[in-house]
Amino acid sequence: MLIRKPLAVACLVVAPVAWAQESGNVEGEAELGILLTSGNTEETKVNGRLALKHETTMWRNTGEFSSRYTEADEETTAEEYQVALESDYKFDEQQYWFVRGSWEDDRFSGYDFESTLSTGYGNRVWQVGERSFLDLSGGLGYRYNKLEEVNDDGDDAEKEAIARLAAHFDYALSDTALFRQKLSTEIGLDENNTISQSETALQTSIVGSLSMKAAFRVKHVSDAPAGTEKTDTETSLSLLYGF
Repeated sequence: MLIRKPLAVACLVVAPVAWAQESGNVEGEAELGILLTSGNTEETKVNGRLALKHETTMWRNTGEFSSRYTEADEETTAEEYQVALESDYKFDEQQYWFVRGSWEDDRFSGYDFESTLSTGYGNRVWQVGERSFLDLSGGLGYRYNKLEEVNDDGDDAEKEAIARLAAHFDYALSDTALFRQKLSTEIGLDENNTISQSETALQTSIVGSLSMKAAFRVKHVSDAPAGTEKTDTETSLSLLYGF
């Protein structure tokens, strides 16, 4: 039981790579980190992620699928699954209009699931070569978060319009090293619940298409469900395969 679920998570993330490689015009990266410990504490940690990108002259389509799982002494302590899909219509080399949808299931967040749909304007305000750039975007959308328990107002879900702001910064430190910073905040326009996320990562090539990645993630919910923390953090070390 200690190993079964992490292996399932790994398969769900890595399996679509074969399809992507056969598709020719699709590129992406698969990430997997596993840590097993034994002794006073038996712990299993799995961090899996698959990112795909398809780009043409007028369109850029991206998808990201990720999962995190932690088990200590045969008890699950963290379990999370995320999906984010985005289509960008490019007006020119810098400007684009985006439509984005996301879904998240975090077992210990106080939500049964979290989902958003948003659309707006983006601009690649800076770029040097193919690996260094800064994207800024902003728009409006809608949030539907299903609560695990009915709140004080008698509601079992959070439903409200949102404003979304995001930034994506990649900087090539060298031919083999890449620094990445992602920031996003989704501001509730009705209940004023703001959900902000940050990912800071450093990626270094090992050999060929295989890289090592260290990342630090933060998620903050300004009005978190009762009995849950407002801020979650995670530090990970994983292998990444680009294709």
